Amino acid sequence: MADDELAAFRECWKEELTSSKDEQPLVCAPTPSLGVPGQSGQRYLKNKYFENLENLNEARRPSKEEEGGSTEDGACGGGRGGEAVAEPEDEPEYVSIARSLLDGRTGPLLDRIQEERTRRKRRYQNMTKVCRASLQQQQQKRKMKKDEELLDQLIQDLNEVNDIPFFDIDLPYELALKIFQNLNCTELGRCAQVSRPWRVLAEDGVLWFRMCTAEGYHQDASVSDSPCWKSTLRDCRNSTRAVRSNWKNRVGSISQLQYELGKVLCDVSCCDNFVLAGYTSGDVRLWDTLHWDSTASYLKINSLSANSNPRPAVSHVQVNAAVAAAAYEDGCVDLWSTETGGEPVHHYQSPGGIQALALSPDSPILGSAAGPDVRLVGADDRGYWRTLCQAQLPKSVESLVLVPGRGQQCPLAALAAEDAVHLLDPREDEPRTLHSVYGHPVTCLDAADSHVAFGVKRTGWAMHDGGNKIHVYSLETGKPVACVGDSLGDFTCINLRDGPPHLLVCGNKDRRVRVFDLRAGSSVASLYAHHLGVTTVQADDWKVVSGGGEGLVCVWEMRMGAKLWEMHNRHPVRHVRFNNSTLVTANIPDDKSPRGACITDDDLTAHRRHRGVICHYDFSEDALSQDHILPICRSDYIESSGYNYNIGLAVPYDKLPGCHPSH
Repeated sequence: MADDELAAFRECWKEELTSSKDEQPLVCAPTPSLGVPGQSGQRYLKNKYFENLENLNEARRPSKEEEGGSTEDGACGGGRGGEAVAEPEDEPEYVSIARSLLDGRTGPLLDRIQEERTRRKRRYQNMTKVCRASLQQQQQKRKMKKDEELLDQLIQDLNEVNDIPFFDIDLPYELALKIFQNLNCTELGRCAQVSRPWRVLAEDGVLWFRMCTAEGYHQDASVSDSPCWKSTLRDCRNSTRAVRSNWKNRVGSISQLQYELGKVLCDVSCCDNFVLAGYTSGDVRLWDTLHWDSTASYLKINSLSANSNPRPAVSHVQVNAAVAAAAYEDGCVDLWSTETGGEPVHHYQSPGGIQALALSPDSPILGSAAGPDVRLVGADDRGYWRTLCQAQLPKSVESLVLVPGRGQQCPLAALAAEDAVHLLDPREDEPRTLHSVYGHPVTCLDAADSHVAFGVKRTGWAMHDGGNKIHVYSLETGKPVACVGDSLGDFTCINLRDGPPHLLVCGNKDRRVRVFDLRAGSSVASLYAHHLGVTTVQADDWKVVSGGGEGLVCVWEMRMGAKLWEMHNRHPVRHVRFNNSTLVTANIPDDKSPRGACITDDDLTAHRRHRGVICHYDFSEDALSQDHILPICRSDYIESSGYNYNIGLAVPYDKLPGCHPSH
């Protein structure tokens, strides 16, 4: 069977190999002898088949010389027989598989290799897509950032533009800025609508910073403290407008400052947010209205006065932003720091009782007068207090004022001694006489940065030349600047330092408050105020606050000359000071030893009605808050009535539910 199958296989191979015309016949080896075993014959035929197949592939493979050239018909020469061997058009599947195996074009792992290559290619494409999307996003972000940088650079270039077009010429930025400095807010707003360069110039931060400080806001600030000074100025103006409305409509809060419940108030002074008070018990109390729980509020008396029994009463107090001072009836003077309080930082003794005490509003300089003796003390840069100068005048000193704005290097004091006014400068040997008219005593005194004003009482025949006068002298030249007044009553108080420039407000015993313009030397307003005479007064650019001997505090509108509102307490008003949003008034009794407070009485404490009172008004209170109306009288009604007082009166039966008026 093996021989028959081998013969059939050989015949089949012959037929398949000779079936193609273009294919050469394969030469088979002679059949082995019958004596060779069948298996050896099959192995021989397989080996011979692969040898013939290898020879056929070598015949098809072109030679090196034929690879370099080509003929017109495209046939390649070479081969073993010198004839061209071409691939057959139709060949068996196992021949193509064998040829593919020999050529390396297929194999068992080819499909898996192809699938792996396809999978890697897809993964690479996916990763490429992700990277490409991320790269595009980064490019977009870079482009947006670059656009923003270009916009910022454009804005910066606009802000730093050097040439500002002024119609037919171009001016440098600095010169154009100097021109715009002369414009107000309305004019700057109009200029901002002309063009973009003009708008950049009109909204320059330096312009609005200077405008803000010129109007009195943020005096100690710098240009870099606010990102937009235009908005800061607008907010300040809105706040000022609201506070002014509260002043006019009596909207705010009121508080009474009480410390010594059983003692009588002697003197009060205030500066900024500090209020200083002295009592007959010898105690001195300092309030910080911004920080009511400040530890500096408790001031201790010096050891000499503390050991005396009874302790001397306080006669005068003075306070500024850094120092608080108090003078006692025994001639002692104590000074405290408003930051630390506690023990006095300086103390000295005068030979007699202190009649006048003055503290510089902007420097640690204190002046005191005991009879004709005057002393100025001050603190150096290291905080050590020393006596700057001592002087003795021919007559007893009644009023003493330190001129503001002089600093620690060159303090200047104005003194009123009966009918003469003197100037005391530590750099000079003797006080300089500014004004002296025999028989015409000086009744009041005040000083500003460059002027000093005082009231002179006319007596005898001199009353027929117009009455009492107020003289204003220049501190630089020592010459008279203005003379106003012509009043039959004595001038009791003058305020020149706290008012607007060239404006003087004064009070008189004839019950009137007068406002004078020093430039024209004429009266601006004359207000009939207090039936017991005016005791203290202060004014700003639109209002006047005055206090009288009957205990009435009045607030006036200067331009209309109308009274806005008033508050009343029992004792005479001896102190009135206000700023933009607060008002401090002090009603100080004339009698410091009322009945019921003497040594022979059982009760050594004064009744509440004899002690005096200090009132602190805050007009920055919100009008919508509860109890925002300052009390004139307590009432259960809230409807508006009267002269814009926002009060209603309650009758007794309104208090009792179920009661009828007939009852």
